[in-house]
Amino acid sequence: MAIALNITHSLLGQPWRWRGQGADAREPGYRPDDLVTQLLMARGCSRDTVEAHRNPTIRHFMPDPSHLRDMDAAATRLADAVERGEDVRIFGDYDVDGATSAALLIRLLRDLGLAARPYIPDRLMEGYGPSGEALVRLAGEGASLIVTVDCGAQAFEALEMARVAGVDVIVVDHHKCAAALPHALALVNPNRLDESAIGATHGHLAAVGVAFLLGAALIRALRARGWFASRAEPRLMDLLDIVALGTVADVAQLRGLNRAFVAQGLKVMAGRRNVGLAALMDASRLARAPLCHDLGFALGPRINAGGRVGKADLGVRLLTTQDPIEAAEIAAELDRLNEDRRGIEGGVQAEAEALLERQGNRAVAVVAGVGWHPGVIGIVAGRIKERAGRPAIVIALDDAGVGKGSGRSIGGVDLGAAVLAAKDSGLLVAGGGHAMAAGLTVAADGIDALADFLDERLADAVARARDDRALLIDAVLAPAGVNPDFVAAIEAGGPYGAGWPAPRIAAGPMRVIKADVVGNGHLRAIMAGDDGRSIKTIAFRQADSALGQAILGAPRDRRLWVAGRAKIDDWGPRPAAELHLEDAAWAE
Repeated sequence: MAIALNITHSLLGQPWRWRGQGADAREPGYRPDDLVTQLLMARGCSRDTVEAHRNPTIRHFMPDPSHLRDMDAAATRLADAVERGEDVRIFGDYDVDGATSAALLIRLLRDLGLAARPYIPDRLMEGYGPSGEALVRLAGEGASLIVTVDCGAQAFEALEMARVAGVDVIVVDHHKCAAALPHALALVNPNRLDESAIGATHGHLAAVGVAFLLGAALIRALRARGWFASRAEPRLMDLLDIVALGTVADVAQLRGLNRAFVAQGLKVMAGRRNVGLAALMDASRLARAPLCHDLGFALGPRINAGGRVGKADLGVRLLTTQDPIEAAEIAAELDRLNEDRRGIEGGVQAEAEALLERQGNRAVAVVAGVGWHPGVIGIVAGRIKERAGRPAIVIALDDAGVGKGSGRSIGGVDLGAAVLAAKDSGLLVAGGGHAMAAGLTVAADGIDALADFLDERLADAVARARDDRALLIDAVLAPAGVNPDFVAAIEAGGPYGAGWPAPRIAAGPMRVIKADVVGNGHLRAIMAGDDGRSIKTIAFRQADSALGQAILGAPRDRRLWVAGRAKIDDWGPRPAAELHLEDAAWAE
């Protein structure tokens, strides 16, 4: 990729390169629609698929669910349960993907006349995934079928206990699998090592996406049996709002079917037909139609807060309730818990960063602390990863010397596979995940051995990823070009998120007119270009970085190129564009 604007060493020490061909939107007559086409092609679209990705639809990207192994067996068993009116339980993980997966199946089964009930394990008391004790207990309460969602792919002991207890289990998951699979009536997971070539192409789906495919297969199976001869067929598309939320919150790559899930799901969500989601949007002070980033930064964290620091089942209860009063009460509680989570997170992050300063330059940053809340370690791991520029694992140790860890990775480094290998090597009590995130359980006296194992296994991959580090620029604009019309135009290339990054633009050269620090270490600045136009910029958590310090101390007669994401600031009396800074470089 070619160097952009001759910048080989920015304030954050990296080169700027064009993503794709790059675009100079300062040229007279340059149309935003031309830029959108370039954005799509720079993200992997061929010219003949641009329109399909510009307006992604379920019809275009939806596969035949039967391409996934065990899908037909799972749909047949669920159809039997619907016809017989069986006692079905949905066992979900406590994060957003688990809550949305469980809610989707519960709402669909309810529309089919079956009142399935959720079971969400307590993060602190039960930990991740199905336990044998919980499955046996559910069987003892009368459940004849249990569907685990967003968990179960590594639950060998638990599923064996369920088999002995005589209860059928369907696993719906997306996490990495070992070569051997646990016993289950059906295990639907596009990341099975024995998955078909077509099925494996959907390994980027979140669990809620896999659950949607199961829902489609179930409706098809019941239709073949004549179930809808005298009954209305459920509108599975009405549940796309839930699918979009789980997909974005789980940081699933927004390509292929996931793009259609989110694009169409946002339209459903704007209609506010799900009373729980409507209440959550109200609690989040979100009055306009939601955008993709709202799912990841406003709605998702509130759903997660229940599983992190509150009651694990609040999310699925919110997403399945039909009572607006109950929905408002749960949404308010989740909003409060989210504030509590932020306070807890800040304390753990400060301690983790202090430990990081004393750690050597390992390929993977591994930090552990006694008394850290397990509900926030994933968020802190993400922060450490961003600060250190390498994968990070944060481990919460209890008084018994057992650590629960959560990891986040960088592009090009498969952390989930490494954690699974560590488990297979006997270094972990439990562990698994996917390329960008992983979870584990480890004895306190085994943490150093784990860090050594990860360092040896991932050192080359991390080094390559860091050597290839560059800020990718999609377009360069004059300051006057950063306006609401431009922001609205480039939204046509969305939805943007993991695997489909939002456009990053460079603007300038500009002088710093005013700069100060606001909030929790955020840098705010007003900058003006040679065209006489000024723009508002903000750089989150960058006040103490080289970027922040340079802008705070920038002399009036020295100009900068700045780079970041153009956003709409809709807090004022009328919408205005602003630039969320990610880097800057001296123009001379």
